[in-house]
Amino acid sequence: MTEEDASESPAGTAPTETAPGGRPVVEVSPAVHKRLTTGLGGFSMAMAACLLVVLAIYLITPRSNEEILPTVDYGSQLWAMRNDAPFTSYAPEGLPARWRPTSSRLSGMGTDGKKPVAWHLGFVTPGDEYAALEQSNEKASEYVPRMTNSSKPVGTQQVNGVAWTKYHRKDKKANSLARTLPDGVSLVVTGTASYEELAILAASLKPQSKKDAGLTPSATPTTGP
Repeated sequence: MTEEDASESPAGTAPTETAPGGRPVVEVSPAVHKRLTTGLGGFSMAMAACLLVVLAIYLITPRSNEEILPTVDYGSQLWAMRNDAPFTSYAPEGLPARWRPTSSRLSGMGTDGKKPVAWHLGFVTPGDEYAALEQSNEKASEYVPRMTNSSKPVGTQQVNGVAWTKYHRKDKKANSLARTLPDGVSLVVTGTASYEELAILAASLKPQSKKDAGLTPSATPTTGP
């Protein structure tokens, strides 16, 4: 290397050599290396590199904004309603397979009639909406308005030849169909589902005979094709 070549090398660097393959290699002095890798400048460069890696991972990772609710087995609640409820309970039978149960709750059991018995059974519908069966022997004038979020009927809808009362709560996007049986038990199907889907749930409800209470219910809901 000539003196002219050496004079053109940046301060603090060794002369440029040629690596295998013809690529130039520049060696920096320890002082220059320290300045590049420490202090505010080095820290900023390291943080920027980390942020770039995090951003790249975020962009390539599959994401979904949809909340996935777990599927539940309501067999034990169905068994309890058949066996212990002080009234004939109703449960869906023959629902299409895309109706997915996501919640089931009992209340009032084991109170010797001191409290009303109620069963909530929630579904995600084929239309990706929410629909629930609510049933109880609570006084209908109190139970139905609470379950439908409304005290003002908006009409009736025929389901299997039986008239169900329609309710709508606009601010909650809630549609409901309600029916009170001769024994005072109220059945309500309600949710964000359309009236058409709610009618499918209402049509599937069948009385659960206590003579079958000793049988172990299916671990999964009874569905149709």
